[in-house]
Amino acid sequence: MQRLTLVLLLAASLLTLPVGASAAPTASACAAVQDEEIVKEFKKYFRKYKDPDARIEAVLALLGAETPGVVDVLVPVLGDKDPDVARASARVLASFETRPPVDALIARMEKEKKEPVRLGLLEAMRAGKYSGLGEPVVEALEDRGWAVRRLAVLALSAAGDAAVVPMIAPLGGDEEPAVRCAVLDSLASLGAEGAVELAAALIADEVWQVRASAIAALGQVRRTSSVPLLIERYKAEEGRLQLDVVDSLTKLTGKAYGARIELWERFWASYGERYQIPTDEEMVKLEEARAKTNEKYTIKNASNFVGVETPSRSILFVIDVSGSMEDLVVDREQFQDGDYPSWARMDIVKTELARTVEGLEPYVKFGIISFATKTKRWKKKLVPANVINKSSALAFVKGLEPLGGNSQMDLALSGLGGGAPGESAGACRQRGGANRHKHRR
Repeated sequence: MQRLTLVLLLAASLLTLPVGASAAPTASACAAVQDEEIVKEFKKYFRKYKDPDARIEAVLALLGAETPGVVDVLVPVLGDKDPDVARASARVLASFETRPPVDALIARMEKEKKEPVRLGLLEAMRAGKYSGLGEPVVEALEDRGWAVRRLAVLALSAAGDAAVVPMIAPLGGDEEPAVRCAVLDSLASLGAEGAVELAAALIADEVWQVRASAIAALGQVRRTSSVPLLIERYKAEEGRLQLDVVDSLTKLTGKAYGARIELWERFWASYGERYQIPTDEEMVKLEEARAKTNEKYTIKNASNFVGVETPSRSILFVIDVSGSMEDLVVDREQFQDGDYPSWARMDIVKTELARTVEGLEPYVKFGIISFATKTKRWKKKLVPANVINKSSALAFVKGLEPLGGNSQMDLALSGLGGGAPGESAGACRQRGGANRHKHRR
């Protein structure tokens, strides 16, 4: 009798379904329910977590949830005091694959006033390569904060839509070097004709990072007129920017002359304006031939830090000694052959820095700054890498210990802007650097 009653109940429930409806929920409906549930659980538990790793894990648990609710709970986290937690939030907000949460992200940008949160929103839009960002992001191009203007440029161009070129091109004349860099990089990535004109205008900029962006843009947007500009620029530069010029000339022409400027001059003297830039198909063949000669023209005596080489003659190492440096590295496989005293981040960085200092050539000038809640300089200015200065530097590095905290204001006051006195503390570009040091020309 019980079995019959159950069958009748099931039959009655099926009869109440609309025509064509399935007895089981669709996969998308189940996913939507799960997304709402994880957001609900996040609201319930996130504030209870005090451990940084637990808070990061909680944020990352929202990866894959395609609901505007994720935006509602994570946007406030973009302003978190722990930068790792804030970055985790931006990572999740950059992972959407459907439009509703992206539109919710844009709507929050329109209302948000706090700069750290605005920066986090723009970074998520940039990393997510979201299109159709609309007025809220376009208006951010006129923000008083240069960091907001910079990320607005990068966010608008990330999707690869050339329609944004007229919006971002005027900022090529922005007073902040980092913004000029962003415009050059963005126009080049979009293949915009204006990239060559702007790069030609900024290739002699007083800020070296802007010149680096201009040089790279000329190599990326390939035009014959850029060849003589780059050849002349090589003569005016030194160190790593010469290497950048060679890279751009090679991308333009497919020629394997390396750092031998006399060969580039002879090449241009022979062809001049008659020279035709190779097609993409021709470049593939030229690159195969060039690979055989690259080693012959490689710049020697490059400094090396954690596998990153630079021909720079002036190098400033900036070392994080905040409390997080006591943590053990998670991905140990990449460090297993380093012969480090322990798996602590601090021990790994100190070991690599000591090895780098020992290997510096005498003609290189270098300096070291450690930072946490305050900054500490080894020397007031860059000094030659002679045996005495190396010994002093090694003693300084040996004494570094994690102190806890970090302060962007302290960095700014220490002049870590990569430019002349009076410039902002924001680095225009990060080219091949490790996250615990900074190369300077």
